[in-house]
Amino acid sequence: MMSFVSARIGYRYSKTKISSSFIALINFFSVLGLCLGVAALIVVLSVMNGLEDQLKQRILGVVPHIVITQPLLNPVINQLKPELQDSIIATMPFIERQALVQSAQDLSGVSLQGVEPDTMQHYSSLNDHFVFNDLAVLVPKQYNVVIGYALARKLNVQVGDTMRLILPSSSRFTPLGRVPTQRNVTVGGIFNLQSVEDSQTIFMHIDDVHRLARIKYSPSQPQTSDSTRWFISDPFAYAELSAALNALSIPHTTWRERQGPLFDAVKMEKNMMSLMLLLVIAVAAFNIISALVMVVIEKTPDIAILRTQGLTAWQIMQIFMFNGLFNGIKGAGAGVVLGVILVYGLNPLLILLDVPLALSGDGQPVPVLLQWYNVLWIMGVSLLLCVLATLPPALKALRLQPAQSLKYE
Repeated sequence: MMSFVSARIGYRYSKTKISSSFIALINFFSVLGLCLGVAALIVVLSVMNGLEDQLKQRILGVVPHIVITQPLLNPVINQLKPELQDSIIATMPFIERQALVQSAQDLSGVSLQGVEPDTMQHYSSLNDHFVFNDLAVLVPKQYNVVIGYALARKLNVQVGDTMRLILPSSSRFTPLGRVPTQRNVTVGGIFNLQSVEDSQTIFMHIDDVHRLARIKYSPSQPQTSDSTRWFISDPFAYAELSAALNALSIPHTTWRERQGPLFDAVKMEKNMMSLMLLLVIAVAAFNIISALVMVVIEKTPDIAILRTQGLTAWQIMQIFMFNGLFNGIKGAGAGVVLGVILVYGLNPLLILLDVPLALSGDGQPVPVLLQWYNVLWIMGVSLLLCVLATLPPALKALRLQPAQSLKYE
């Protein structure tokens, strides 16, 4: 059982003024190191969380969550468990082909996706990231395409310009032999996701893509489409749905096969940064050992007197454990306050300091997302490390003998 007397004495020891002793100076710097370590970890995790959230919104809001790579009838969906059916918020006929786009300036390989504009507007976030026009420009038989901002810059094209679209997988016979299907298309809109999709993906109405790919398709019969795209409520819950499709022997692909390595890289970087900063916090926390050992040496007569007054060895040990805990609370608490302030003021601070890497090329701020459960576990781990750091000096105080300590006093 923790002693109130031990806690009170430990609190008094932790309030030692800096001017009173060299020990207090060491104690101050250990608390300061803990504060800066906690603040740095909160800021870094918030930036990494912001980046991860931005990737989810910009990439997972656009890339297909699950694509059934064969014509699929609705009764097949009905074979899934009810909870899995509920996770599918929409389905859409879909076709995807590798293609080449050529302008007067350059040539680039892209992924051509045939989509239903109305469905995409309701269930994807693509329309939120258009620079010019939107998906409504995709009208059947007009052969309009919407492309990414990065691709538009590379090809040096604008809305209304014409490009040549070439499908190597489809071909037609001519007097000169077999040549890939190609057609002039018009740039109808430009989007900016600030991701790799900007330079690799273009969208066209599904009717036009089927026509170019020479696949018979009827809008009134979606099952005649080359494949089917599923929108699911939580893209990260794809695994169970994918397992159910495998059990039904339905060929499919998931977003993990397209963008999984990117999210894995972000997650690994986040974990490694967290580990490195936790080590900084650990070093700061274990600096408390040095301060407490010196406190134990300085307070040896006090310890002996307290023992003669009736305090048990366990209560003496608690005094220094509370001393370290209170220092940890001060350091971690100040670090949390400083970290939260820096998170909310990070972009204004970077602008004020004129840091050129603070903003992306188009002026977007550094993404930050403060998650309070991260703050709580950082605080908890910091305090735990502080308590563990108190054990060696506290055990040293535990072994002191009152008579021996007072012998030369």
